[in-house]
Amino acid sequence: MYALVPGLAMPETGLFRGRAGACVPRPPLLEAMPAGARPGMGGVRPRGSAARIPHPLHPGSVMSHKKVERIDPLTQALPCVGCDSHAHLDGEEFDADREEVLARARAAGVATIGNIFLHPDTWRQKRAYFDAHPEVFFVLGIHPCDGQQCTPEVMAAIRDAFAEDERLRAVGEIGLDFYWDDCPKEIQYQALHDQLQLARELEKPVVIHCRNAEAETLTTLEARGFAGYPLLWHCFGGDTDMARRIIRNGWHISIPGPVSYPANKAVREALAVIPDDRLLLETDSPYLSPVPWRGKRNEPAFTVFTVRHMAAARGMEPEELWQLCGDNARRFFGV
Repeated sequence: MYALVPGLAMPETGLFRGRAGACVPRPPLLEAMPAGARPGMGGVRPRGSAARIPHPLHPGSVMSHKKVERIDPLTQALPCVGCDSHAHLDGEEFDADREEVLARARAAGVATIGNIFLHPDTWRQKRAYFDAHPEVFFVLGIHPCDGQQCTPEVMAAIRDAFAEDERLRAVGEIGLDFYWDDCPKEIQYQALHDQLQLARELEKPVVIHCRNAEAETLTTLEARGFAGYPLLWHCFGGDTDMARRIIRNGWHISIPGPVSYPANKAVREALAVIPDDRLLLETDSPYLSPVPWRGKRNEPAFTVFTVRHMAAARGMEPEELWQLCGDNARRFFGV
């Protein structure tokens, strides 16, 4: 089980009254990481899922040996209007307790979750995980690290998937990732171009992944005429200047858990220049857990911690920002 501090009661059953006031079942906190997985790394890389390691903009995403108080997210529950705009709950990291994770998200106040599928085969094989969860909408695309998979056949399968499944609300996560050498840059550019064209054809929003390629990604999007197009910059880790450029293009920004890390002062400062109607938050589960679960498997319920750090940086009440980000996400994705 998660290692909780002594004295923090975590009954396995029964009702819990969150700060929102509603009595809800308390889902158990189960094993944080699968056997053999590396903390903060997302475990074994499945097909159609880009591997992750600690981000240079998110220093220390692997836990140190320092003892940390692990706070139950349900003690920080907010009204059930929040949204985790970006999660990978179809991954094997959640095979042991996916239902408990989804129940815990609802109990913490997360009303809507965006699950990102990184290949049409993965969508077809795993979408049934969420049949009983209408609060989960879908995003589908080929990650830049898997750009070689962006073949004509796969593009046709993505197009067919959008025609078949109304829960697919955006094309993503697509973009450029020059941190990894898994995929040559020229193939990444072509995969991005092809998927941007597909998004226009389908009239769907775009979710952008960018790592160590900020200038190249921004320039590519601008050159291809995507200023003003519905576009979400996922997992923002930049500074104020970068935020301003994204906003000038009419795009949205999603903030992940590392905004809570002490070293990420630039991200917190950037929050001040993002307009109220362009701001979202996310987990990128199972990666990038916020304080106080840094280094452990992330999950949608942990957005209650992220939003408090965001609210402090913007001088807002957490409840107000929680509602605002949730409404922005539902409006952006049309859910």
